[in-house]
Amino acid sequence: MMLPFGDTILVVAAHPDDEVLGCGGTIARAVREGRHVHIAILGEGATSRYHQREAADAAEVEQLAEQSERVRALLGAETLDLGGFPDNRFDTMPLLDVVKYVESLVERYRPDTIFTQHGGDLNIDHSIVFRATLTATRPVAGDAAKRLYAYEAASSTEWAYQRFDPMFRPSTFVDIAETLPMKVQAMALYDTEAREFPHPRSAEALEAMAKRWGSVAGCPAVEAFELIREIC
Repeated sequence: MMLPFGDTILVVAAHPDDEVLGCGGTIARAVREGRHVHIAILGEGATSRYHQREAADAAEVEQLAEQSERVRALLGAETLDLGGFPDNRFDTMPLLDVVKYVESLVERYRPDTIFTQHGGDLNIDHSIVFRATLTATRPVAGDAAKRLYAYEAASSTEWAYQRFDPMFRPSTFVDIAETLPMKVQAMALYDTEAREFPHPRSAEALEAMAKRWGSVAGCPAVEAFELIREIC
């Protein structure tokens, strides 16, 4: 069965690695099916590890950008856009700036389907990206995006312990049995973000998560998504 996501897919992520954690297997499967996939990573990553953004190691940020490009190539996405927004400091900038950036992506790629962060995640940047994507894709006449999905990001969605609204309630499940190894391989390229088991960003945990959702959907391995909006 072919994925029902149309010809063009846009993945909107807050940080380098979120695109892999949330839908790396789906990206790889969509590319195999001949879809045009575009990845946008809004945040620069890494700089939140420093007390002051200005004190961050520029080489570390550049390394993450290079790793993001290698991940794009591995998964087969056609383009990668890097927004360069301040890591874990999206709440220090006007929401409108984030909305305008996402709007520019939608205008450029005219996606049929958009995948974005889940709004109830522990990470503040994820919540802001979710809201910005909703705002940027208001269903006005002529809007290209007919489907909008939210994905979970290991070590953020589940660490909110369903205390923040909205809670993650997946209703769409994508079989990634054939592309799960590519997801794990892509995550390994982010060597500063991947962790050892039992951390949620470990290879073992990602495989376990895919198998757990697979057991819910009757498949060997699955990525789970919450359908936010679909226009038929």
